[in-house]
Amino acid sequence: MAHSNTSTADVHGHSADAHGHGHADGEFAHPAPVSMLLAVFFALLVLTFLTVFQSRFDLGDMEIVLTLFIATVKAGLVIAFFMHLLWDKPLNAIVILSSLIFVSLFLGFCLMDAKGYRSQLIMDPNGNILENSKPAAKLVKTSE
Repeated sequence: MAHSNTSTADVHGHSADAHGHGHADGEFAHPAPVSMLLAVFFALLVLTFLTVFQSRFDLGDMEIVLTLFIATVKAGLVIAFFMHLLWDKPLNAIVILSSLIFVSLFLGFCLMDAKGYRSQLIMDPNGNILENSKPAAKLVKTSE
């Protein structure tokens, strides 16, 4: 029996290029060059060090904004380059961006409401929360 030199793609009636995989069987194809991936990796390291560095300063209300901004940039780099969103279909980018918008809206609404409860907290001189100043509701027994 003669060995057939057809690949799996040929058997199914379409070439490997139809799926966007223009590589031979067993080879690893990556849409981004290694130098670009290393640049993104080092950018992620710099942003991580920036996050740690900025945590040493008391920035008040801007601290959470800056931390979330850095985290969003880092997530965007990972999604765009390591998850190949730059080379993927535009619909996937729309889905991911819309989910990021909804998460930011939900988080924004939670953060807007957080200041309303700040006055009810009892804190020590170091700023640590000791307890809630509102007493817990007592359960009333209505029937036996």
